[in-house]
Amino acid sequence: MRCVRLIFLSVLLGMYASHAQNKQLLYDFYEIPQSLMLNPGVKTPYKWHVGLPLLSGTSIQAGSSGISVNDIFANDGIDFTTKFRERVINGLTKRDVFGGSGQIEVFSVGFRNANRPSDYYSFGVYGEGFIAQYWPRDLAILAFEGNANNLNRRFDLNHFSTQGEAVNVFHFGINRKLNKKWIVGARAKLYSSVFEFKSVNNDGYFVTTQGENNILRNTIVADVTMHTSGVESLFDILLDDDVAQSIELPKWLLGRSLLGGNLGLGLDFGFTYNVGKNSYITASIIDVGFIYHTNDVKNYRLSGAATNEGIEIVLPDDLNDLNTDIWQDLVDDIERQVPFTTDDNSFFSLRPTKLNASFRYNFGSYRALGKDCDCTTRPSVKSEDFDYKNAVGGHLFMIHRPRGPQAAVTAFYQTRFGRSLALKTTYTADKYSFTNVGLGLNLQTGPVNFYIMADNLLSYQNIPASNYASLQFGFNIISWNDN
Repeated sequence: MRCVRLIFLSVLLGMYASHAQNKQLLYDFYEIPQSLMLNPGVKTPYKWHVGLPLLSGTSIQAGSSGISVNDIFANDGIDFTTKFRERVINGLTKRDVFGGSGQIEVFSVGFRNANRPSDYYSFGVYGEGFIAQYWPRDLAILAFEGNANNLNRRFDLNHFSTQGEAVNVFHFGINRKLNKKWIVGARAKLYSSVFEFKSVNNDGYFVTTQGENNILRNTIVADVTMHTSGVESLFDILLDDDVAQSIELPKWLLGRSLLGGNLGLGLDFGFTYNVGKNSYITASIIDVGFIYHTNDVKNYRLSGAATNEGIEIVLPDDLNDLNTDIWQDLVDDIERQVPFTTDDNSFFSLRPTKLNASFRYNFGSYRALGKDCDCTTRPSVKSEDFDYKNAVGGHLFMIHRPRGPQAAVTAFYQTRFGRSLALKTTYTADKYSFTNVGLGLNLQTGPVNFYIMADNLLSYQNIPASNYASLQFGFNIISWNDN
């Protein structure tokens, strides 16, 4: 029963939630310390930085591919059942995905090594979560249309694929400037899983054919598994009316976040390489790691094969034994052939590894831009640290997902206004949208740094028709190089 609830919850959350965790606006926006989390080898023009606890880095992303809320609920004169059949049941494919992701930084600190100023150290804690629910096309058709009019059609069970988690991450990174051309960086991570569920790489089918003893014959071949950890204890709290949830739930979340959950290890790597005086390339690979789930584990599996033609009554022999529970016999027979089992075996889960790469060309004189400014609140910044007035370039993002990698391609333009304000605008194409225009703002007032970024701005005039939206913001205190 808990497995059924979990499947329902994952589908429900997925319908309202996720994107591919792409942060193209923040990537290589190196005035913002949080860009280190996307590339440990990014430029670091600070002596030190401190993020405001719980306010330094917050991001939320949500999206769906193939359909929007407006496609179903718009008042367009088309019958709801017709729209649902054409646009959802028959319109979506097994590669269409619903989902969401979010991240909040608990605290963030960075400082430059006084004895080796080419090194910049950073550490902190953040929590994040995501859900990716693929559309189970064949199962949806089977539920909507039934099997009577779909003879000889195989309904694939591998169309069901879902994954979600919440995890707390402790991290420490080193950023080193090797010479005028190379900056490299690495980050070590310790994961504390709060909860996780995943059902991927399933196999099997259900098919209805002409019967011999009855009209129809149903055949099921199944190998479907769902791994969970932390979910059982979470449901125990949520479903127990005798438990004070306002007290027990925060206590449970805090305990599993602070190394009380299942643990894992991970690494990030990145670099920046100056191709020429005004251009450079960057690349990073994030979350190369795993979590080993050993406690509060519950796994569900449906495995086996069965064929039946329903209830078979042999006349007149069965008339002499009408007390036999023939329905129960049928159910017991199917359960023997396709058993539904549970266990608490440990399992590994790989992190959703992300890849970033970019090319950037700077133009315009930054020194000339700030020469007439005599503001006392501006940060004192070397021109070689902020080496642009304008910049253009491209960014490639990829992330591993159950049905293969998801990719996004971005073109961007970045500019500075004086020494206190920088803007970045992006155009991104991915499986969610081909009209994603984003805007990011970074404001520096004395040591206080504030940034805010939003994606898919063109859709804000009609949010229900949008396939994707995201928001990022944060506050930092920064001391700049030579300040």
